[in-house]
Amino acid sequence: MRTFVSAVAVLIGLLMTAVAVPAMWVDQNIVQEDGFVALTAPLGKDPAFQQRLAAAAVDGLAASAGIPEAFTELARPVLDSAARSLTGLPGYPEAWAETLRKSHRLTFADPSTLPPEVDGTSSLTLDVAPLAGLVAKQVTEATTLPLEAPGQVLVHIGQSDQRQMIERVTVYAPMGYAVAVGAAIAFMLAFVAARRRWTVLVGMGVGALVLAGVWKLASDAAGAAVAGTSSGNDVAELFKNEFVAACSASFGQWIVAAAVAGAVLLGTGVAVRAAGGRNRGRIEHR
Repeated sequence: MRTFVSAVAVLIGLLMTAVAVPAMWVDQNIVQEDGFVALTAPLGKDPAFQQRLAAAAVDGLAASAGIPEAFTELARPVLDSAARSLTGLPGYPEAWAETLRKSHRLTFADPSTLPPEVDGTSSLTLDVAPLAGLVAKQVTEATTLPLEAPGQVLVHIGQSDQRQMIERVTVYAPMGYAVAVGAAIAFMLAFVAARRRWTVLVGMGVGALVLAGVWKLASDAAGAAVAGTSSGNDVAELFKNEFVAACSASFGQWIVAAAVAGAVLLGTGVAVRAAGGRNRGRIEHR
């Protein structure tokens, strides 16, 4: 009976771990603002994405700055020049980080609180107004043309009805921590009930290795599914592709950690079993 209880507890712990780990990763890297900024900040260093992003910021500035028609031809070359040099400006990293923060707040806000111009059905909305403000500042300093940065310059990413998925993620991802506690309790119960505790270590190790493989397959499938969608926007497509790659790399580190932990648990269980066998052999020999 004790062996059966131990085995069931290990299985329950592994099933709960299978849910808890991805949920905690999503909460830390997607739902939480600081984690999202840390995950996506390197995207601003991609040359192709930089160019598209700068162009979107300049287009938004040109459309909302109220430049007199007589100065349009004069201002456009200056704006284009500012776009090309945008990523080299001292304030670019801060402006990009603020862009990510504003975008995260728009994406994870309650849809009822969103302004009318924000598409509540998009899975992600980039607000590149901080970058447009950086361009406006540069143009104002280089010319006598006063430009005011717009409050919002929005780039919609995603497809319709994906807002519901965002809402579910926001609600359920933080529950991963409670599930992880439940998994830890199940594993402790397995140790208490086990007649041979090395079998629990081996079971946990093998289970962790299997979970690492399952998570890898699921991560690849999810990335392929997201990459297969189209938003019809060049900036959105570049962001989506880089975002998927960043998520795969980040969660991949968790998968590697799980595989290493599984190998350690398996090796420890085998070592404990071997040590126990040698001790029994010495006792019988005496």
